[in-house]
Amino acid sequence: MTFIATVLTLYPEMFPGPLGVSLAGRALEAGTWAIDAVQTRDFAADKHRTVDDTPAGGGAGMVLRVDVLAAAVDHARQNLADRPIIALTPRGKPLTQARVRELASGPGVILLCGRFEGFDERIFEGRSVEEVSVGDIVLSGGEPAALMLLDACIRLLPGVMGAASSGTEESFENGLLEYPHYTRPAIWEGRTIPEVLRSGDHAKIAQWRKRRSEDDTRSRRPDLWERHIGARVQSASGAQHEVQDE
Repeated sequence: MTFIATVLTLYPEMFPGPLGVSLAGRALEAGTWAIDAVQTRDFAADKHRTVDDTPAGGGAGMVLRVDVLAAAVDHARQNLADRPIIALTPRGKPLTQARVRELASGPGVILLCGRFEGFDERIFEGRSVEEVSVGDIVLSGGEPAALMLLDACIRLLPGVMGAASSGTEESFENGLLEYPHYTRPAIWEGRTIPEVLRSGDHAKIAQWRKRRSEDDTRSRRPDLWERHIGARVQSASGAQHEVQDE
C-alpha cells in the first residue's frame, strides 16, 4: 500500500523538497509513498484568487479564509475520506512519536499549511481538522512543519530504513531520549569511547545504555522524565491490581 500525502499550500513548489533525496527520495521513486502538492489559491472564488482577509476585531496581518480552506479540504478528501486532515499550527497539540507511528501505519494524510496570521478558526470544527504543532516556535508558514512531519512518517514505512531495529531504539520510542553513540577512532583529542562499549559484554552494554538514556532524559528533558515515571507507576499499579483480582 502506498502512503499518500496531500499537501494544501500556497507554495506547492516547496514539495517534495528535501523529501526528494536520501531515504525519503528513494522511497518516493520506489512508490512506497507519493505526494500531491495542491495550490490552495486555486480554490478562491474571485478573479483575484484571494485567499486571505483582515482579522475580525482588528489587528495586524491577514487570516486565511475559511471558505477557501474548506473548498481545498473538500477537494483533497473527495476520494480519500479515510485520511486524517492535519493543520500545522503553533496553537496545535504537540506532535509526538506515538502520533507519527499512528499516521505512518495508515493510508496517508492531508496536510493544511498556514500562512500570515493563520487559519480562520471555523475550519477546525467545520471540517474536523486536527491541529498539530511541531514545537514551541513560530515559522513563516506550515510548509517546513509539513516536511518535518512527513519525514518522520516516511522513515517508518516498511522497507524505508535498512535495519528493522533502527526505528525502535531511538529517542521518544520508549518515552525516553536515546542513549549516546560512539564510533572509531577509539581516542579523539584525548577523549575515549566508554570502556563498557568496547567490552563485548552485551548485558553490561544494555545496562549502560538504559542508564544513560534515563540519566540524560532526567537532566535534559524533565518533562519527558515525569511522564515516563508516571506511565511506569500507572503500569505497575495496573499489573498489581490484575494480580490481586486473580
